[in-house]
Amino acid sequence: MRRSASLLVGAVISAIFVAAALGSLAWTPYDVTTFDIAHRLQGPSIAHPFGADHFGRDTLSMILVGSRNSLAVSLVAVLLGAGVGVPLGLLAAARRGLVDELVMRANDVIFAFPSLILAILLTAVLGPGALNAVLAIGLFNIPIFARLARGAALSLWTRDYILAARTAGKGAARISLEHILPGLSSLTIVQATLQFSIGIIIEAGLSYIGLGAQPPAASWGKMLADAQTLISLSPLQAIFPGLAIVITVLGLNLLGDGLRDRLDPRLSGDR
Repeated sequence: MRRSASLLVGAVISAIFVAAALGSLAWTPYDVTTFDIAHRLQGPSIAHPFGADHFGRDTLSMILVGSRNSLAVSLVAVLLGAGVGVPLGLLAAARRGLVDELVMRANDVIFAFPSLILAILLTAVLGPGALNAVLAIGLFNIPIFARLARGAALSLWTRDYILAARTAGKGAARISLEHILPGLSSLTIVQATLQFSIGIIIEAGLSYIGLGAQPPAASWGKMLADAQTLISLSPLQAIFPGLAIVITVLGLNLLGDGLRDRLDPRLSGDR
């Protein structure tokens, strides 16, 4: 029951996050590129439920548009990491030997750097911007998915149906595509959900230090950075984007944990 509740709560929060991001493409209460200095640092009101920032922009609209940026950067980074990492893991498990060693040692090099430090390093070299943030986060995701795929694939290669496929004359590439890859789908989905939440944190961190999305694009991290200098005048300007990050990451983590409990056959006996 507890695990079902975790999955449900996580799914609802994640759905709200995605709906807000997609909905902001068509509508927001106010145009976030329009300044209204007369209402700068205004507190919550009927016209501005979350108040207004130091340029008079509606905070609720900024959060909605910021969710779009977080969704786009994190989603593309996860797709990039899984799209490159899973084939590398399958290749390492199928070929073993030198190929396996090269893939794993390359992963170790990337893992030697903490995720946020690696992202800062890459964006500092390539320049600030959402695209470079995607590349930085995606590069960090590649070894995670590669190790996941390799570990799971190695165990699947010993199964009887894989031995039967090899006896039938199927090559390693075909077996990996037709038999190994489908067996990794549940693990990949769960890991992708968790990496999605990590991507949101890294994207916010990059934007906070000025290496993520650039103005006039809205970003939760940039909103926190702007609010920091005005915390004594309008603390709510830091609270609302901070809550958006915390609630979204919490929802995605709950969703990932719930999916893991539901999809991992090793946990089926505990449910």
